[in-house]
Amino acid sequence: MCGIAAGAWLGGAEAPTKLVLTGLSPFSVSLCMVAGVFVARWSFPTLLRGTGSVWADLRSKPHLMIWAVLAGALWAVGNTLTVFAIRNVGLAVAFPLWNTNCLIGIFWGWLLFRELRGASAKNWLKVIGGAVAVVAAAIMLGFSLLHESAGPAGVGVSHAVGGILAALGASFMWGTMYVPYRKAYLSGMNPLSFVTVFTVGELITMGALAVTMTGGVRSVTDELARNKGVLFWLFLGGFCWVVGDLFQQYATKYIGIGRGIPLSNTNQLWGLAWGALVFGELAGVDRAHALLVVSGSVVMILGALAIGSAEASSEEKHSTNLALQRECAQYGLDYETMRKAQMGIGDSPSKARRWWDYAIVLVAAGVFVALGRWAKVPAIAMDMRWVVVLSVVSLVFLVAGGLHLWRETRFE
Repeated sequence: MCGIAAGAWLGGAEAPTKLVLTGLSPFSVSLCMVAGVFVARWSFPTLLRGTGSVWADLRSKPHLMIWAVLAGALWAVGNTLTVFAIRNVGLAVAFPLWNTNCLIGIFWGWLLFRELRGASAKNWLKVIGGAVAVVAAAIMLGFSLLHESAGPAGVGVSHAVGGILAALGASFMWGTMYVPYRKAYLSGMNPLSFVTVFTVGELITMGALAVTMTGGVRSVTDELARNKGVLFWLFLGGFCWVVGDLFQQYATKYIGIGRGIPLSNTNQLWGLAWGALVFGELAGVDRAHALLVVSGSVVMILGALAIGSAEASSEEKHSTNLALQRECAQYGLDYETMRKAQMGIGDSPSKARRWWDYAIVLVAAGVFVALGRWAKVPAIAMDMRWVVVLSVVSLVFLVAGGLHLWRETRFE
């Protein structure tokens, strides 16, 4: 449930990055999204659990803080690369290419956390077959871009190749990012606690990239001041990404990297929907190229679902348990406590709210209200009917996934 809900929100979160086509630099677009992520990441955990629970979780596992910062840094670099990819080849075709991150995640899960060790031949076939489908789909989509008739108007071969490389670079960053995720959740850390530190790495890395690659602090602030009418939409994209990522983190915690990432990679379907239905990205391509893009997307989704349907056997669960024992031995953690926490049935720290918890949420809301007063409709052709339809469906997934998660785990 979390993996599917994550796909809906992660797909919608990338739509505001189309603002790069209005003249904003990719670094400024990514910086604003990360700032929106920062605001949302501190307000969501505070709203759901309170800062007392978050800090208690972090104090009990201080060794995981550096891993969370590292994960945030990897995400910031990957997100910047996606903006370049969208600028060069469009949202509908960039999505499938960076979604090959599931292959990277499967490899790291097998190598570092004993995922799929002891799995049945049937499960291995599902995982390998799904992986081959993902790679084949990426090749199909990449090939379709090596023609000037494919992708956004005016995209030539050199720009298409640059977009492909940027999307694949994002895939590697985001696939490796799940290593700190899995390490944290084997140790029993709550996803809401992990993301609080994660966002520090995001903001520091993205700020450094923006300042060093665009000519300094003054250059960044001047560009943002000139384009303050679109800042709200970029912050909103970061907010939506946080919702999707929280679902994705719970999926990674409960079913592992190799299964959680492919399920959340159904965001390809949503990326295709936003790109094609809202922004009309496929309107200028001929029938053959449109068929190639759609077919590649369908193949990639089927491959991801095949991987996600490979239910863990008792032998594989035993192998994962050995990885948990290793983490406990390495960091001096209590095995029984960590085992229960990983399953979402452990004792939870107090969730009592303090006055500053409410203040954090109010400040976060105030940021969006202030930016909303400046907001202007971007000068990009959009079909507003499809904007409404896709937004409503995403909200349905949020409510359904959130209620299911609350009933089963109380956000543990």
